Amino acid sequence: MENDGMTQAVRAPGAVELILIRHGESQGNVAATEASLAGVEVIPVPARDADVALSRTGQDQALALGKALAGIAEELRPDAVVSSPYVRARQTAEIAVETAHWPVTVRTDERLRDRELGILDMLTRFGVEQRLPEEAERRRWLGKFYYRPPGGESWADVVLRLRSVLSELNSLDTGHRVMLVCHDALILLCRYVLEGMSEQELLDLAAGTTILNASVTRYVRPDGVGPWTLDSFNVADHLREQGVEVTEHAGDASVHPQ
Repeated sequence: MENDGMTQAVRAPGAVELILIRHGESQGNVAATEASLAGVEVIPVPARDADVALSRTGQDQALALGKALAGIAEELRPDAVVSSPYVRARQTAEIAVETAHWPVTVRTDERLRDRELGILDMLTRFGVEQRLPEEAERRRWLGKFYYRPPGGESWADVVLRLRSVLSELNSLDTGHRVMLVCHDALILLCRYVLEGMSEQELLDLAAGTTILNASVTRYVRPDGVGPWTLDSFNVADHLREQGVEVTEHAGDASVHPQ
């Protein structure tokens, strides 16, 4: 019986390289940044989170990513490309793979979806403070890692589903190269899991780092077993080299417990 997603994509042995890609700039990224700068409470997103598409700049970033990936030698190309099912990630993966002319099918895995925000969805930080002050206070007290909004997920919740994805890679033999196309929080949390970070280390990283749209993070383990080694992190040189705008759309940088 055929299953979609990560289980099917890397069922055969085994991974020696893991490439993590943040999706290109989305219409939601633009709307959220503009709403925060304007000091309004509600983000005017054009669709539910799962259906928000790439902006024009995001499409250009995905094309530039694909052109950069086309330069990878055939024997070093990923043989499995797995995306979050959210439209912005899937578009990024499909545009990049098609542009690179890779003979690989983009698969989706719901475990790679973005963090679910529950009742905070579509609210700016100011909007949360104004409309849900008790939740704002609870988030400050708990910090971003453990705070779970009603109907949503904490980062710790996301880690649970992410561990099941990464454990499949860690249990493989040697040979495969895998590319995951997902979201900024997922990339930070991959670092947390793969590098055995503490909560403090993760939050310090998150407070000072914006995962760039269409950026590349790469892990390697040449023998196909054992721990992963971070080779590069949050690289967007391929966008700059092609004259494509590099965009920073960060979440709330106030992540530590207070």
